[in-house]
Amino acid sequence: MVGYPKIRPRRLRQNKNIRDAVAETKLTHDNLILPIFVKEGISKPEEISSMPDVYRYPVGDPLIKFVEGNYSKGIRKVILFGIPSFKDNIASSAYQKDGVIQRSLKLLKETFGDKILLFADECTDEYTSHGHCGIVNYRGKQYYIDNDESLKVHAKIALSQAEAGADVIAPSSMMDGVVGAIREELDRNGFTDTLIMSYSVKYASVFYSPFREAASSAPAFGDRKSYQMDPRNANEAIKEARLDLEEGADILMVKPAHTYLDVIRLVKETYPEYPLAAYHVSGEYSMIKAAAINGWLNEKVAVLEITHAIRRAGADMILTYYAPKLAEWILEASPF
Repeated sequence: MVGYPKIRPRRLRQNKNIRDAVAETKLTHDNLILPIFVKEGISKPEEISSMPDVYRYPVGDPLIKFVEGNYSKGIRKVILFGIPSFKDNIASSAYQKDGVIQRSLKLLKETFGDKILLFADECTDEYTSHGHCGIVNYRGKQYYIDNDESLKVHAKIALSQAEAGADVIAPSSMMDGVVGAIREELDRNGFTDTLIMSYSVKYASVFYSPFREAASSAPAFGDRKSYQMDPRNANEAIKEARLDLEEGADILMVKPAHTYLDVIRLVKETYPEYPLAAYHVSGEYSMIKAAAINGWLNEKVAVLEITHAIRRAGADMILTYYAPKLAEWILEASPF
């Protein structure tokens, strides 16, 4: 028939074997980073009410068994978040040699050696009485986050984490110059090979709410909008990422993930030569989990669709609480 189209895209979608053969986006275990909450003062895993199936772990055998179980599934990268037994206004428990994260890093490094890659979240919010990501000072009755004083504390925390065995330091404070301060401190103390994965593009998002319950890190006053990014901005992400790269970041990150796919794509296209991580955050996790519990969607298919979308947008690594399930699901037949 004259004019009948010879090119038919549907031919490449007509059955599952063909769709799998030509799929543009691949998801593997290597793309997954598992976030783990470690808490002082508990003896067994403690479930997080706002994040069903996610737990806080004590430093000890339960933590080892959890990491070991996920290692057997193919997960080789974990990032640790600490919940200390005490807090003060300068986050001193964050850089103690026997702090919760330091002991966890040492334990996991001694147990697994180089079989897993250990990431350490570096921030002050879980360790301060005020819950902010830096040092709080005052002008009269008005509080402010003292950026330059904060850098000194962040550098101390990062060094203590590297000394404890962290392979990758992940500063999440969004303080100006924090990557440079950490890089300088690590290099000065001989940790020139320790990587920095910067939370370069971290938005002031409502989707962090379950995490703040999980890590007991909600601000006691004010908010974090003066140092985290405005959700209305995209191009600003390029500036933030560039500054971190200039200061020595090895890996960039966008957070949140599936609600900021456009930003992931923008950062990856601008800096394609740098590894890019994306954090599928607690609120994104809990929304899916709640919908699944209520029978409103197929959890497995939804999670695989969203995670592939994050990969498709340009993320090389994905921090996700669904990592244990994804490690199983990606070995099964694709639902697409």
